[in-house]
Amino acid sequence: MPSFDFITAGDGRRLRTCVAEPENPSGRVCVLLSGQTEFIEKYGEVIGELTGRGFTVAAFDWRGQGGSERALADPLKCHVGDFSEFDDDLNSFMAAVVAKLSPSPLVLAHSMGSHLALRALHDHPDWFRAAVLVAPMIAVSTRGYPGWLTRIITGLHSGFGKSGEFAWGMERRDPHQITFERQLCTSDAARFERTQAILRAEPDIRLAGPTWGWIEAAYRSMNAMARPGYAEAIKTPTLIVGAGKDRIVLIEATRRFAARLPHGRYIELAESEHEILMEQDAIRDRFWTAFDAFVADAEATSSARSAR
Repeated sequence: MPSFDFITAGDGRRLRTCVAEPENPSGRVCVLLSGQTEFIEKYGEVIGELTGRGFTVAAFDWRGQGGSERALADPLKCHVGDFSEFDDDLNSFMAAVVAKLSPSPLVLAHSMGSHLALRALHDHPDWFRAAVLVAPMIAVSTRGYPGWLTRIITGLHSGFGKSGEFAWGMERRDPHQITFERQLCTSDAARFERTQAILRAEPDIRLAGPTWGWIEAAYRSMNAMARPGYAEAIKTPTLIVGAGKDRIVLIEATRRFAARLPHGRYIELAESEHEILMEQDAIRDRFWTAFDAFVADAEATSSARSAR
């Protein structure tokens, strides 16, 4: 059974953590990083699949999400002042939890978690042996509005003291009001309902949509990641998995970024919506086949280097 605990981030924020041990340990550790508005319990199936492969799994809820401390008084607002705050979360988690488990874990991450993993791979090249990044947040869909316009609107709201307010329409993204037909993330109704059931049972861990401040912080980080030399500086073996029907992040931006990675591989699951790990079995089976092959290759390469 997973073991839950709490740690304190560098700036004092309280973060909820989880470690799940396999029945047959292999000595391998996987750091699991979730996306925006997500929470540890949503990944119960994924954690079981990882422990079934012999991995010890270490996960946590980012600040403002799940069971971690909220940033604002309204617990439904997804807010951060700058993505460096998320960096602090991951740094604190690596030091307090992961360092006790392994000096060279794997990282598996989704969406915003993949974006933050890329920041870590860039700034801390010795943290992870290899990375599997699912539907990374390289660039986001603006739902038909020009990107330059949404960027200006976001900057104006943040600049005029409205960074803590919901972006337009985001308060209506309370999961208690979202139906399978309205959501944009998965084609698997049963897995969508499983997540909804968790949130009905534990309503305090749910979030609606982001604030203007969160979106502005995301734009700053995405712009930095798009600069020449950023992707090229990431030397960790990395598998990026794109979702061909993604309506949350822009798949073409994902393809371009993956092509710039010196040790990157890219595969695309054509029939998948954004949440590949929450998709239908046929899609997930293809993901796990690619995951297993990549991890085996990365471990063989690492072992060969160690033997020299």
